[in-house]
Amino acid sequence: MSTYNFHGNINGPAHMGDHGRIEVNVHEPATEPLVRLAEGLIEALRAEYPVLVPHGEAVHGALMESVGDGGPPNRGRIRSALETISIGAAAGTASLAFTQQFMQVLGL
Repeated sequence: MSTYNFHGNINGPAHMGDHGRIEVNVHEPATEPLVRLAEGLIEALRAEYPVLVPHGEAVHGALMESVGDGGPPNRGRIRSALETISIGAAAGTASLAFTQQFMQVLGL
């Protein structure tokens, strides 16, 4: 087991994808903070993993569909896209941080 001594303060957010607490009722339509989180995920994917952008867009699309029809987000579609992203995104990347935050918020 190894440990790292940084010899000083470490500045920056604890979680790159942590943009405040988002409360979600899985039986209600997607909210604006959740849609913004999806937009952040897409931006991170464009910068880090362009090949995974369609999966981020699938998450965003499912949320926008929810907003449009007033029903709950399609959790199966979102889960599938997030699982694909989590397989392709390396540890410590913003893409994975956003993915993990989505999974936590949606209870996936």
